[in-house]
Amino acid sequence: MKIVVLNGSPKGDVSVTMQYIAYIRKKFPDHEYEILNVAQEIKKIEKDPAVWNRMIASVRSADLVFWAFPLYFLLVCAQYKRFIELIAERGAQDAFFGKYAAGLSTSIHFFDQTAHAYIHAVCDDLGMKYLGFYSAEMHDLLKEEERLRLEKFTSILFTAVQEKMPVQRENSPLVWPSLSYIPGTTRKIIQNGSKKVLILTDDNSSSDNLAAMTDRLLKSFSGTAEMFNLHDVPIKGGCLGCCQCGYDNTCVYTDGYVDFYKNKLVPADIIIIAGSVHDRYLSSAWKQFFDRSFFKGHTPGLKGKQIGFVIAGPFSQIPCLKEALAAWADNGRCHACFVTDEVQVSGDLDALLDSMAARLVQGAKAGYIPPHTFYAVGGHKIFRDNIYAGMRFVFQADYRYYCDHGLFDFPQAELKTRLLNAVFVPLVRFPGFRKKMFADMKHHMIEPFKAVLKDA
Repeated sequence: MKIVVLNGSPKGDVSVTMQYIAYIRKKFPDHEYEILNVAQEIKKIEKDPAVWNRMIASVRSADLVFWAFPLYFLLVCAQYKRFIELIAERGAQDAFFGKYAAGLSTSIHFFDQTAHAYIHAVCDDLGMKYLGFYSAEMHDLLKEEERLRLEKFTSILFTAVQEKMPVQRENSPLVWPSLSYIPGTTRKIIQNGSKKVLILTDDNSSSDNLAAMTDRLLKSFSGTAEMFNLHDVPIKGGCLGCCQCGYDNTCVYTDGYVDFYKNKLVPADIIIIAGSVHDRYLSSAWKQFFDRSFFKGHTPGLKGKQIGFVIAGPFSQIPCLKEALAAWADNGRCHACFVTDEVQVSGDLDALLDSMAARLVQGAKAGYIPPHTFYAVGGHKIFRDNIYAGMRFVFQADYRYYCDHGLFDFPQAELKTRLLNAVFVPLVRFPGFRKKMFADMKHHMIEPFKAVLKDA
């Protein structure tokens, strides 16, 4: 059996992800393996037709395609995303059609599910037979029980391919909005006053709706409002995963991205992110922009911003995309709202855009950020534990930030809780006390709120 591995690490062979592939090769040596470093070589792939054709020929000859990648900002890295875009742009879908496929990722399990949902949907769109994924914590391979788990997954996967097991598509084909948006007259100018508005778009003339939506929004504000095209921001390339920024938040690139981030995004009160759907995400240009913001590490670099997402395309049909964007905003301690062109008439879209502008300004003036959901609460605990422990020596800037902002909020540090547990846990062992406590539990639960309600 021939197995083609599409390596999604910008580090090529010298990546944690590829160590898992190397282990699989050691344990299952009776197969032919070919590793294509598509993320690392994306510039060559874009520029040299011979490189592209050679890789596509390899995919065409494969029995199994392994999408192997590290997680970058809730998804795959921008370089990998660009490779996926090229498949459609260059009409190479037939090379993937009918091939068995599986995913393998390494991460700290922060939104690995959205990354694999994305790859699954891409495989379905390409007509591949997707057989599942293996999501490993970066250091799982160092543990015997996890090595055994990986071997079991691989054995089951290879057997399915060899026996040509049938696979059902789970993601329906995308249906694009039919609206050709023609903005009406702006009925109400939003008084944003001193609140600065920044609209950032990836418009490349491929979506008339996106250009029309951002133009209307720009005209909706009375005060300072600027619009920039992502393609004009000086970005040389995608995040390299080198982690050099971990020490002091200094990116290895010197291309103007960090200056744009600090001088345009950080001073803004309202940031409107405008993009078109490309396969099952936004464009690789947007993914590159998000990836490069990792120079801020695991800290909320845009904390307190009002974020508006304006999206052209079948956004409502891609739940993993909305989840990724909502999680990005929530973990960034921001407030997000969404508008898409998935409506029937232009007047409805006018009203939605006007409403978004008004809500963003209202939120900015009030300084309102919603309570965190599981996205941010769970994300904080994953980052907190890893930055305190194994990742500290690399991400020292994160560690200093967490210390300065009291983010190492481990429950064992709460003295009151420890004292209550020390007293009541032994008491609950007595049947009489336990019976009385649970009988009155609902009253015990609301007791602390009485003082607040009395003083309100």
